[in-house]
Amino acid sequence: MSIDIKLYDYDLPEGMIAFYPAEPRDSSKLLYLPLSGGKTEHTVFKRFPEFLRKDDLLVLNDSRVFPARLFGRKKETGGKVEIFLLEKMQENIWEALVRPGRRLQPGAEVEFFDRKLIARLGDRTASGGRVVHFSSNGDLMSIIWKHGEVPLPPYIDRAAEESDKTRYQTVYAENVGAVAAPTAGFHFTEKIFRALKEVGIKTVKLTLHPGLGTFRPITRADAEKHQMHEEKYSIPSETADTINKAMADGRRLIAVGTTTVRALESSFNNFGEIRPCEMESTGLFIKPPYDFKVIKGLLTNFHLPKSTLLLLVSALGGRERVLQAYKEAIERSYRFYSYGDAMLLL
Repeated sequence: MSIDIKLYDYDLPEGMIAFYPAEPRDSSKLLYLPLSGGKTEHTVFKRFPEFLRKDDLLVLNDSRVFPARLFGRKKETGGKVEIFLLEKMQENIWEALVRPGRRLQPGAEVEFFDRKLIARLGDRTASGGRVVHFSSNGDLMSIIWKHGEVPLPPYIDRAAEESDKTRYQTVYAENVGAVAAPTAGFHFTEKIFRALKEVGIKTVKLTLHPGLGTFRPITRADAEKHQMHEEKYSIPSETADTINKAMADGRRLIAVGTTTVRALESSFNNFGEIRPCEMESTGLFIKPPYDFKVIKGLLTNFHLPKSTLLLLVSALGGRERVLQAYKEAIERSYRFYSYGDAMLLL
């Protein structure tokens, strides 16, 4: 069954992409789209707990973004070099994107931060990156956290600032490994979690590290031919047990973010349960029509046109209803994308 990607396009007026986050976090706007039908509701995220039942289970992605963008100079010539860390391969050895990659042959060295860090470039990887060997004057990750830049999405057309190291994270971020944030969680505050707890709504966590592929648009006219990027995820045994009991009891599972959906739907096994796992890869492409096995609702942000994320949301809410909701959001001056406002499909 082919999918015409043009059906998942929309026009976003200039100036509606959020370059900075809302302050405080829970002051973001919230669009509620009832999955059972009916009108959308426009409110603020502070009211999010009011849309849930006391026996609902929220599933969060606790992935933590690290400042993966490093700027240095080639040792021989002093030319500028950017190294974008993608994944740790071994101790002090990473897969990374290197710019300008074609001019830097294996064995070339790059110096960073007054020689606190030196990178020696290795061979190319199967995914188009480079193997990079680091030597450092001190702990490597401490140097990266201090001097590296947060890899803001390409549509946020500004330089990363020190505040992004905190703000381009959820308040519950824990497991380091992401180069893109699970942005649906940006709206949560400790006050929101207290409100959820007061009415008996429980939360559990899993980890899926979003990669650069999350920003990759679908370029094929038939979305069915799109090659989905892979991401690594972990589901602790305690989380799996809690989810499986909730499903057995008929309770609603609500995913916070599309990354959480991918992890949950990928781990659902033939016995009708969530399977615990550690750092497995998923290339699951959720698109219409899709039979969701686990989730009953989704909290998410507003996504790019012709993106895999928009297709995922449309698989749950229906393409026409989702695009109509996007139209309403544009008319009401919602803020879009990573630092933008939220949408609840439930």
